[in-house]
Amino acid sequence: MDISPSPSSGLRPNVLVMGVGSILMTDEGIGIRAIEELQKRYRFPENVELLDGGTSGIELLSYISRRDYLVIIDAIKSGNAPGTVLKVEGEDVPAQFRTRISPHQLGISDLLAAAMLTDEMPKRLVLFGIEPKDIVFGIGLSREVREGLAHLLEVVADDLRSVGCEVVKLEEHEISQEESIWGKV
Repeated sequence: MDISPSPSSGLRPNVLVMGVGSILMTDEGIGIRAIEELQKRYRFPENVELLDGGTSGIELLSYISRRDYLVIIDAIKSGNAPGTVLKVEGEDVPAQFRTRISPHQLGISDLLAAAMLTDEMPKRLVLFGIEPKDIVFGIGLSREVREGLAHLLEVVADDLRSVGCEVVKLEEHEISQEESIWGKV
């Protein structure tokens, strides 16, 4: 489904970019880390909202309700090499969360099911992620996932541009050097 604005309408798609996962479970926290880095490295227009969805589930329904476009960022276990950036679209997204690798993904599966049942599902849905190396109790990302993070950010930014969002990569001197309270990504 095309959600990009028509040149004559001037309407911009209502977009939510939501990172999910647990930062207490190493690479499982990639969705949250990606949101932090997107906020640091890019400027987004008013029609694009970034959200740290953490390990929430059904309580996120009001955030995704009636969006034109929902981008979810999470760890995706697919058998590829750790650090591989992956994209899942449309009806395959809810299916991806049914084959979960962590408890929060059951909550996202329920969230998407509730959105479908209540007719609040976004018009377009995409999941971006990175193949994790480690999902164990601990803080920080594996070297492979850290190395794939910059590519993931570029892929998400390019995808948003493809639907008409003016995403601007900040110059090095504009990027905050402030570290997350959890340390370096």
